[in-house]
Parts: sequence; structure tokens; C-alpha cells
Amino acid sequence: MLKTGLSYLNNSATATIADRLQMQYDEFFVARVIDISLNSNSEIFSITGGWSGIGSIKFQQLEKSISPNSKNQQVSTYATPCNGQFKSFPLVNELVLIFKGPSTNKTQTTNTKTFYYLNTFSLWNNQHANPFPDVFFNNTSQSPSMDKSNADIQAGSVKKPSNTITQLSLNGNSGGTFEEKGNIHPILPFAGDNILEGRFGNSIRLGNTSKAGGTITNNWSRGSNTENGDPITIIKNGQPTSGSSEGYLPITEDINNDPTSIYLTSTQNIPFDIAVATTREGEGSTIPYSNIISPVPKSPKLYNDPQIILNSGRLLFNTHTDNILFSSQKSIVLTSIEDLGIQSQTKNVNIISDKGVVSLGKQNASESVILGDTFINDFTALIDNLKTLCSALGKEGSLPIASSLANILSQSGGVLDNISNRAQAGDYKSKKVKTT
Repeated sequence: MLKTGLSYLNNSATATIADRLQMQYDEFFVARVIDISLNSNSEIFSITGGWSGIGSIKFQQLEKSISPNSKNQQVSTYATPCNGQFKSFPLVNELVLIFKGPSTNKTQTTNTKTFYYLNTFSLWNNQHANPFPDVFFNNTSQSPSMDKSNADIQAGSVKKPSNTITQLSLNGNSGGTFEEKGNIHPILPFAGDNILEGRFGNSIRLGNTSKAGGTITNNWSRGSNTENGDPITIIKNGQPTSGSSEGYLPITEDINNDPTSIYLTSTQNIPFDIAVATTREGEGSTIPYSNIISPVPKSPKLYNDPQIILNSGRLLFNTHTDNILFSSQKSIVLTSIEDLGIQSQTKNVNIISDKGVVSLGKQNASESVILGDTFINDFTALIDNLKTLCSALGKEGSLPIASSLANILSQSGGVLDNISNRAQAGDYKSKKVKTT
């Protein structure tokens, strides 16, 4: 039977507890990342298996620090990620936990093992970077003020603090382009939240309404209808450009200032400033959509039922095989500050109201659109009758004035003739817009 824990420690009568503890410790150890394979331009790409080895690292055991000039295969080796489904690769000079696991080289018969590593140690409790420099790391561009001999110091010339910033490599020879920044703020958690943070100001919060006090609060827990523990999910990409440079200070999401956001709410009021609710100079406060549909939808700032909000500098919906479908239990509103375009390149544009009316120009438009085909048929008949009447009047010698005008109207190429020709040719009817 396989024994673990204390049973494993007591498995051998000849080994002491200290020996067994040391054996367990040797199975897991902390190591510093020396290099990592991220693409074909990585220095260890071919060594670690090419494309099948993406994420593999070259490491140095932390307790075996040595001079960089003597780093070689005897003191540094390679490890692969433990989890192939979730990728969160370390930076060079970050610390990881190394352990031995199965090898693809017939482990059961050859007893060979492969090194694996777990995710980065949160040494500085920072989502952006957690490097731990080698104790032998030297600043090669040392300031002359620091370069003093013992004789110089005895003569009174002491070492002065250098103004040169020591740059720690976080990419090594991996071909990576990571740049450490001091203004990437962590997301402040609230009790019970699960948060996934990237290194670049992007995050996913599986959170809740939390009305807890503190220096930093959130803006989705202020409504009277929401209670502590009501779920909310927030996906955020980027940080406000107006944010502070003190990256160690945590922040909370702000839908009006974050570059891109997706909110999935339950009972929360989201203080969302929508574009069409922005008042122009000289205007008072306006109610969004109040002049478009009835009943007027509840203002986005007051809505506190489940909803999904997408907010960004631009939204693009595209399909390459099928349709985009919008279906609503109530109304669908399309509104913009500038032009609103609806176009079909090869088929029809259909605007249908089964029970209501189709209003053009304003919500309560009252003027009816003329039925073009029916009107033209009747209009053509009227013109033909007028031409007949004018022809008869033109032959009436006892009415000289009427006869003269009738001849002018009924003559070939005259007014009635031109109207009749255009009506018969369909020039008065739209070839694109149809109504019933």
C-alpha cells in the first residue's frame, strides 16, 4: 500500500524523522527562473522540445546560488509547466516551486522523472511582477561615486549612493518583450470574491455586493435594492488613463473610466453614463430614450435587475456563417448622436409592425404614407380623362379662351402628356421603399 505523510516518514526503521523530512523537502524545492521558452526565438526553444515545450523553463535551485559566470548544466536544468490547461508562465528572475513527476520516457520501467513547476510565488503580493534577483546579480553600469578603494575611503572620499537605476532582466534570452511598469494597480478584493488578474491591468472579478467600509469602496453596492452577497461578475481590460502612478495602491472597477468592461449584474445599480444621455450646452437633464419609444425604458443608472452591460470605445458584432439575432420581451432601441445606418447589400430591409404603426420622423408621426401603386393607377386614369376633356374643349369654337388652354394642355409633349408618360414609366414610385 502506498504510504504518504507520517506513514511515509515511518516507513523505514533505519531512517530518522529528520532524514525523511529531508527526503520530502528534496522532492519539492524553490527555484529561480533563468530562462523560459515562449517562441521559436527563445534560446532554449529547441532544447526543451520546440513547440511542444512552450512554457518550459531553465531554472536554478534557490539554495544553490552561484556566480553567473559558472552557471551551467550542473547547476541549472529544465522544467515543464504542471498544468497544460491553465497557462500563467513566470518571468525570468521570478521564483517557482519545482517537483519531480512522471516522464514520457517509460517512467514505470526506467524510473526516470521529469521536473515540473507550479505557478510563480507571489513574493511581493503583486499581480504585475514578482522578481527575486540573484544575490550575485551585479550592476555593470556602476556609478563612479560608488567605485572607491579602501585608500580613497581612508583619505576621506566615501562612497555615495548611486543615482543609477539597476535594471533587472525579466525576459532573459526568451525573446519576450515584458516591460515592468509602476502604475499597474491591483484589484481590491471584497469578502468572498474570486479574482483573476493579468499582469497588464486586465481582470475578471467573480464578486458580490459588499457595503463594507474602508478607504477604498466600490460603486456597485450603493443602491438600496442590493444586499451583501448579491452576485456580480466584472470583466475589465485596462486601467483609467487618469489613474495614479502609485501602482501598489489597489483600485476597484469603474465602468465610466475603464477602457473596456463587461458587467453581469443581479441587483446592483451601475452608475453608467451612456453616450446619448450626455447633455449639450444649454440643455437640462434628459431622460434617455424618452422621445423614441413608449413606455420609456428605465434609466440605466436606476436599473437594478439582472442585466449585461458592454462598454468600450467601440463595439463590433460580426458573424461569418450565420445571423445576428436580437430578441426582446419589451423594446429594442437603436439610438446614436450621429448618423444611424441600416443597409442590406444584396437583400431587403424589412421594417414590420404587426399591430402598431411604423413611424418615420418622430415617435407619434400622424401623417400617412401614400400607397404609391394604387395612387399612380388612379392618377394615370385622371390624367387620361383630363386629356380627353381638353381634346374636346379644344374643338369648341364658341369658347375661344378655354379652347386655347385646352389645346396647350393636350398637345403632344404638353403638361398632361409629360405627366402621363412619367406615371406610366413608374418615375413617381420609389424602386427601393415599399409599404402596405
